[in-house]
Amino acid sequence: MARNEIKYLTAIRTEKRQKKYCRFKKMGIRYVDYKDAEFLKKFLNEQGKMLPRRITGNSLKFQRKVSDAIKRARQMSLLPYVTDLMK
Repeated sequence: MARNEIKYLTAIRTEKRQKKYCRFKKMGIRYVDYKDAEFLKKFLNEQGKMLPRRITGNSLKFQRKVSDAIKRARQMSLLPYVTDLMK
């Protein structure tokens, strides 16, 4: 037997993560409506904070539009600034 050789009975599974995509580009959405609070909740966590691009997968252009829409919705009191267990 060769020295320092490791053998496995089955192949090691390496799971590939799904590639993140910008849902706005994929669906052809050009305008982010601040009045659609249910859609904007997808970009907030349980405390009401905005999720970053690396988690949502948005492009920079649409992340800026989403952040502006969330800020406008908060000013119009459609979304809360801070909360516990939003979802």
